[in-house]
Amino acid sequence: MGSEMVMVDEFPFPSQITTTKPLSLLGHGITDMEIHFLQIKFTAIGVYLDPEIVGHLKQWKGKPGKVLAEDDDFFDAKFFRIVVIKEIKGSQYGGLLEGAVRDRLAAEDKYEEEEEAALEKVVEFFQSKYCKSKSVITFHFPATSNTAEVHTAMKLSH
Repeated sequence: MGSEMVMVDEFPFPSQITTTKPLSLLGHGITDMEIHFLQIKFTAIGVYLDPEIVGHLKQWKGKPGKVLAEDDDFFDAKFFRIVVIKEIKGSQYGGLLEGAVRDRLAAEDKYEEEEEAALEKVVEFFQSKYCKSKSVITFHFPATSNTAEVHTAMKLSH
């Protein structure tokens, strides 16, 4: 079952990843930006969740995002697999990630000192990295922990 692949842009993503239990690929896409009429693709992203999440999510069906963002029970174990399309310095990636997360937390009035300190650790983690095309970055947010696990498999230049 875990050997099936889903193509996200031109990058294969396994349909299932096993952490403490099997997680299924339930969403995927790319990040991109248009610069001078050219579409520049940066990353391909896969979101892995427990397949039983569908039943868990039914209780929130039809509720607005603001309500979901305030309900801690809505969030459960998550696993994000990111494949780099366009190479980028780790410091740039960390800064972009920090800005995006900070802006979303601030919009929900959830950005405080604790979140700022956690984002500084993420930026520091990526500071010395160089993300070449096809490098893989994973973020795992276990349901039993407030700490994210970040792993990288950087493609090295020869």
